[in-house]
Amino acid sequence: MSRIGKKPIPIPQGVDIKLNNNTITVKGKLGTLQRELHPDMKIKIDNNQIIVERPTEQKRHKALHGLTRALIANMVKGVSEGFKTVQELVGVGYRATNKGQLLDLSLGYSHHIYFELPPEIKVTTKQEKGENPKIYLESIDKELLGLVAAKIRSLRKPEPYKGKGIKFEGEILRRKAGKSASKK
Repeated sequence: MSRIGKKPIPIPQGVDIKLNNNTITVKGKLGTLQRELHPDMKIKIDNNQIIVERPTEQKRHKALHGLTRALIANMVKGVSEGFKTVQELVGVGYRATNKGQLLDLSLGYSHHIYFELPPEIKVTTKQEKGENPKIYLESIDKELLGLVAAKIRSLRKPEPYKGKGIKFEGEILRRKAGKSASKK
C-alpha cells in the first residue's frame, strides 16, 4: 500500500496543468516543466487536486505509483516556489566565483576548475568576511538541481579528518580522530 502514491497533490493558484496521453506539462509563474510518465499510471485532475492511480497491485506498479506522484509533486512545487540549495567550501584558500553560468572554483589543486552550469540553473556565489565561501543554486527542476549540486560536490568531497571540501549547508560530517600520540 503506497501511502505517498495515494496522497492527492494540491494545485496552487496560478499553476496550469495539461495532460496529453502520458505527458504532463506544468506551467507556473517561475516557468514550465514537461515530463513523460509511465503509460500504466492513471492521472486525474479533480477539484484542484491531482490524483495518481495504479492499475494493479503488482510490485512494479506499486513502485511506480509513489514515484509518479513524487515527480508530479516536485514539478508543481518547482514552478510555483522553486528549489534552492546552498553549498559551502571549507578549506584554506578555497574560493568560488561566477561569471554568468560559468563557475570558477579554486579547491586546493594546482589549477582552477571551471564548471559550466545549464541555463535552467541560477547560480550566485558569496563570501562574507570570516566565513566560508558559499555557492547558491536555484532552479525549478529538482532533479537537475540535485544532479548539478552532486557533481559540484564530487569535485572535492569533504574529507573525514579536517572536514575540508565542498559540503551542503547544514550537512553533518562524520569525523575521524586521526593518529594519536603513542605512549611509552
